Amino acid sequence: MGAITFDTLRFANKLKSAGVLPEHAEAEAELFEVNLKEVATKEDIKHLEERFDGKFIQLEQRMTIKLGALMVVAVSAVAALVKLLQPTKHLISVQAHNA
Repeated sequence: MGAITFDTLRFANKLKSAGVLPEHAEAEAELFEVNLKEVATKEDIKHLEERFDGKFIQLEQRMTIKLGALMVVAVSAVAALVKLLQPTKHLISVQAHNA
């Protein structure tokens, strides 16, 4: 994560001038600085966005390949069923002869 600059002395002094006890103002300034170290910067978010864009492109490509393979299997299965279920000339002539 990127660093965010925070002036703890200035913050504590502003709190003191607003009537906050000096001990409390200094403790709040320190806690605020510690918490800011965990905040994501715009650069952090941009970096994550770039990583996710790449991941989504890869995912889309994999899904396209899988869908194409599934379509090939489905078309092959339909073609095989059509061929298997077609009456043969031999069966047609036997049925005509028996009629």
